[in-house]
Parts: sequence; C-alpha cells; structure tokens
Amino acid sequence: MGENNRVNNVVLVHGAFADGSGWRGVYDSLTARGYRVSIVQNPLTSLADDVAATTRVLDVQDGPTILVGHSWGGTVITEAGVHDKVAGLVYVSALAPDAGETTSQQYEGFAETPDFVIDVAEDGYGSLNPDSFTIGFAADASDADAAFLRDSQVPINMSVFATPVTRAAWRDKPSWAAIATEDRAFDQAMLQHMAQRIGAEITNVPASHALYVTQPGIVADVIATAAEKASGSR
Repeated sequence: MGENNRVNNVVLVHGAFADGSGWRGVYDSLTARGYRVSIVQNPLTSLADDVAATTRVLDVQDGPTILVGHSWGGTVITEAGVHDKVAGLVYVSALAPDAGETTSQQYEGFAETPDFVIDVAEDGYGSLNPDSFTIGFAADASDADAAFLRDSQVPINMSVFATPVTRAAWRDKPSWAAIATEDRAFDQAMLQHMAQRIGAEITNVPASHALYVTQPGIVADVIATAAEKASGSR
C-alpha cells in the first residue's frame, strides 16, 4: 500500500438534539493516532441543509476520507457519502435508510423506546424531554456530562424524518457500524437490522446511545479500522 492510498482524513457528523462538541473524545483519540479530523456542525433544519454542511467539510479534505455519522447523522452520511472523497462509512448507533426511504420508515416493525421522549414545539422543532434525557440518551455518562448534553441540545426540525434520501452511499462504499447494546433511543433489533442490511462490519459496544461520548476509544478504534481497511482496498 502506497502512502498516497492511505485514508488519513475523518469527518464526524453528529445527530439530532446534539452538536459537534460531543465528538471531542473521539477527535482526541484519532488525532493522537495521526488522523486529520474535521467535525461537521449540522444546522438540523432539513436533510438538505445537513447534507450541504457535510459536503462543505468534505470538499476541503485533502484526500480520501472516512465519513462517520451518529444517530440522525447516519441518514446524513447516507446521502452525503456519495462524495468522491469518501472511502468508507461508519455508522455509530445510526440510521441507514435506502434511496427512496425516509428516516421514519426505519422504525416500522420495531419496538418503541419509551425512555426516549421528544417534545415538539409549535414551530415543529423537537428536543428531548429534560426529565428523561439522561436515561434515554446518555445513561452511562457522568452526571456532569449528561447535564451538559441535555442543556446544550440543538432542536431538530421534525419534518426531516419524513424526508426521503435520494442516494444511498452504502450501496457503493464499504461500511462499518458501532452499535450501543444499551441504546434506548432505538430498538436494538432495529440497529442490528439496519447495520446488517447495509453489509456493515459490526462492533457491539456496551454503552448508551451517547456511545460517541462515553466510549470514545472504542468508537475511534472502529473508525481507525475502517480507515486501515479502506486504505488496503484502494
């Protein structure tokens, strides 16, 4: 493998109700290993807006890139991952619709998650209920970290979940998945089904939905494995 084939860039895409700051531990772990890491700040105003934000970051990468999405970020990377600089995709307890499918359709046939409570305001933007936030989103986080995540929430335009993706990058790009086994935002069977359907190499992580915050080393390991394997296939 020549040095020119090495996948050295990583772009991290956060999900709903969050911003990019939750990726700090993953960022620190990957940069310490020599990766060039960029973090997208999704506006969470529409799928098109989030894809555009991700594309702007991909455009300035200096070579092949691993594109990583958490939760709703999985839908974003599914659409944005067709970018020619994307060498592989990593889904972190993330949604993975097919072309023509909406995010909401991914939930059909799977169990409800009563601890994950979304409060929707009159303007159509949703945020997680503060009383159930910790148990639903970050049950294994410290009290301080859970409080910060709760109080730094970014509401999402709920209409995004009814917006179909037009392209599915996982059909043409290799995929990996880190799945939180204690996730209370998604039914575990749903997470496993989505990852298996896209042919992802799956790593199960004993963590909450906020595994990118609480288990950054394991998540970074999955991303580094993706980068190494994508390098070998180039």
